[in-house]
Amino acid sequence: MTEGNPVSLLIKFAIPMLIGNLFQQVYNVVDSVIVGKFVSADALASVGVTSSVTFLFFALCNGIGSGGGIVTAQFFGTGNERRIKDCISNTAYLMGGMSLFIGILAFFMSGPVLGLLDTPQKIMDDALIYLRLQCIGIVFVALYNYASSMLRALGDSRTPLYFLVFSCLFNTVLDLLFVYRFHMGVFGAGLATVISQLVSGAACLVFALKTNEYFRLDRENFRLNRDIIWRSVRLGVPLSLQFALIAISCMGLQKVVNGFGAVAVAAFTATSRIEQIIHQPYQTLGASLATFCGQNYGARKNDRVFLGFRKSMLLMIIFTLVMLPVMQLFSKGIVRIFVNEADVIDMGAMSLRITSLFYVFLGVIYVVRGVLNGIGDAFFAFLNGIVEVICRLTIPIFLTTLPLFGLWGIWWSVGITWFLSAFTAYLRYVCYRKTHG
Repeated sequence: MTEGNPVSLLIKFAIPMLIGNLFQQVYNVVDSVIVGKFVSADALASVGVTSSVTFLFFALCNGIGSGGGIVTAQFFGTGNERRIKDCISNTAYLMGGMSLFIGILAFFMSGPVLGLLDTPQKIMDDALIYLRLQCIGIVFVALYNYASSMLRALGDSRTPLYFLVFSCLFNTVLDLLFVYRFHMGVFGAGLATVISQLVSGAACLVFALKTNEYFRLDRENFRLNRDIIWRSVRLGVPLSLQFALIAISCMGLQKVVNGFGAVAVAAFTATSRIEQIIHQPYQTLGASLATFCGQNYGARKNDRVFLGFRKSMLLMIIFTLVMLPVMQLFSKGIVRIFVNEADVIDMGAMSLRITSLFYVFLGVIYVVRGVLNGIGDAFFAFLNGIVEVICRLTIPIFLTTLPLFGLWGIWWSVGITWFLSAFTAYLRYVCYRKTHG
């Protein structure tokens, strides 16, 4: 990515990753659709109420993988083969140890955390079952994220896609089998997800070991490298903290939503699943930009870093202009995919119309985050997480107490949080541009 047209490079790199990210969202979306349609709205709520908690547990180990990926991309930009291989082995040590520790801790903390969030009692049992299954799957999610982050750092965004597509289709078949055919309810949906995560992670890693020359490690590459571990931790821990802070803020918002009852939780679950899909083009563009900037930063080509930012902003705005009218006009039909109950559909549709007004700020967050993560700005990750925590823990509580907003303050607070986070992120980029321009 250090030579050639940035737009062409970003698009070619991003498209396979976007398809992969969309399919990755199929895990949760399929679970939600199938339990919402074939079980009940309460079952949908029990799956949805765990989302922010699961995000927290995953974030604590996935940030390390992202840090290792950035370090690998930077060495790839310099063409240092030995250091690349050292990154591959040492990131594996970090990801393996972190995922095992977090998975065990999360399993036993699931009940207290759901209680802390004031989870409605009528959905508590199913929520606990689903969450504990997700905790078991943390190791498998980390396995896939490790393999895919290493491959993407090396410029290969297609290999992870192939296995992920198969796994998502496999997950859908298992969901229908366990939930619709065998009537296993929420437990069946969770079990299908765990099995599918295992398949995608193991298959992706095995294929990389057999086909990618950088994964063919010598004995010396398996040695602990303090410099690489430190650099990965230095970049990965702030990313983990950023993701964790965002997850904690989402848990705070979920607590507010839970206070409005199971219907609000079901509507919030449906809209959250939809917006997870909306996030993917922005997130993929940001991740592609991180690799682009990481390689060019490693090759000392700051002018291409700035050019990549400008071109990515243009692509983001074009996508936003397409999505805004779609969400405004077809929100009710989109929510109907997830659930049959009319009150949940009406609430979810109005919620999507509110949050879609702020999509451009969501795009700014991901584009700026991609640049700053790519150049290794660890402070930004922490700063961005702090902003989101403050906003999500204060704004929804304030807005929902005002008669003008009431329940709808939940979704207005989401948009306002995006705006404030985008504003601080852009200021951080401007500071970097002034010192390195």
